[in-house]
Amino acid sequence: MQYFEDIEVGAKDRFGSYAVTREEVVDFARKYDPQPFHLSDEAAAETHFGRLSASGWHTCAMTMAMLVENMKTKQQAGLGSPGLDELRWLKPVYPGDTLRCESEVLDKRASKSRPEMGSFRSRTTVFNQDDVPVMTFVSTGLIRRRP
Repeated sequence: MQYFEDIEVGAKDRFGSYAVTREEVVDFARKYDPQPFHLSDEAAAETHFGRLSASGWHTCAMTMAMLVENMKTKQQAGLGSPGLDELRWLKPVYPGDTLRCESEVLDKRASKSRPEMGSFRSRTTVFNQDDVPVMTFVSTGLIRRRP
């Protein structure tokens, strides 16, 4: 199990592989972001996207799936997150893309009010199959301290 004490500032990690499908892009858009360029090839062709593209929020959700799978693999003693900062959608994500993540731990601190936990901040960059960054953000993770 990975605890707060095991987190190293500057540590980098590469993980994940998520194949983006047309069906999932359209389904997500119908439910959560029904803008025409996420729903229709014809509407998307008339925009700067040029073709059907995934919602940025869908890109966040796909990234979350990769993050959780990575936490399971590492057996991290995670306790959730109070949020993220600096979210940037850099390039469109299209059906047929395959996404992956890279992260770097920026800093960490033990909680003064909750001695059983600490937090750490990390910058995550999401890349497509051509190693082009498509999204970045800084997140804060809460994690148990070693018993």
